[in-house]
Amino acid sequence: MKQDAIAKEPNGQWAVTASSSSSYNDASGHDDYSPFQATGAPNVETEGDNGNAWTAKNPDAGLEWLDLTYSRPVFVTALRMRESAGAGAIAKVDLYDDQGKAHTLWTGTDPTTGLNYFVLNFPKTAYKSNHVRITLATNVISGYNEIDAVQLVGTEQ
Repeated sequence: MKQDAIAKEPNGQWAVTASSSSSYNDASGHDDYSPFQATGAPNVETEGDNGNAWTAKNPDAGLEWLDLTYSRPVFVTALRMRESAGAGAIAKVDLYDDQGKAHTLWTGTDPTTGLNYFVLNFPKTAYKSNHVRITLATNVISGYNEIDAVQLVGTEQ
């Protein structure tokens, strides 16, 4: 799926808030590399280190996570995670229902390379969600692993 089609997805929404297990330089707020950088539509144009993406404090440190919330809870059908540097480190993806219960959506080996989306398509969930947690195994892909944006796709019914 091309960037243009993803951007125009009528059932897609971009994250509005984010938090993480850590961030480079302990970045917070709207600072470069902070979790905030993973909210909104993609804004990293080329593969490589870019302060417009989130990255964990230390490279190759092991498990790190990025939590994202969206404005509308929906029955989810897809998740599109735009990796912009050190792609291939995503190890697990959880959705949280409106009761706060985690549902593991995916675990495995992330096939993403370069500046690209890791796309998960699946049957519509039986619960609504507006909260995603992405867990990265930062020691799997050497160097910093950066996430530019994450689109949640779903419907309200």
